[in-house]
Amino acid sequence: MKVLLSIKPEYVSKILSGEKKYEFRKAVFKDPSVRTVVIYATLPVGKVVGEFEIASILSDSPDSLWRKTRNFSGITRKFFDQYFADRDTAHAIEVKSVVEYEQPIELESLLPHKHPPQSFCYLA
Repeated sequence: MKVLLSIKPEYVSKILSGEKKYEFRKAVFKDPSVRTVVIYATLPVGKVVGEFEIASILSDSPDSLWRKTRNFSGITRKFFDQYFADRDTAHAIEVKSVVEYEQPIELESLLPHKHPPQSFCYLA
């Protein structure tokens, strides 16, 4: 099973380069069979640009999660704190085996409704 994640282009670049090894989320998918994340780079790119295997999903208090992931977070502590403000639980998807597509894919070839997911959506 795969999921399509909407990710800002600046963070997509860091994932593809290996600088960012964790993708942070307020909520994660419940289906335990999900093994692959397909990356949709949000506008201005607006294309599906690659994918990665999920090494693990970490869920913890924001402070504890930051301590575990900060060296490969690809974001600042300030951004992290703002993103998880008023949250008891934070999630980090650990990135493994990144593949950048030679040719980015148009979103409508994967999703008939052509609307990028707010956070994520399941793919068959």
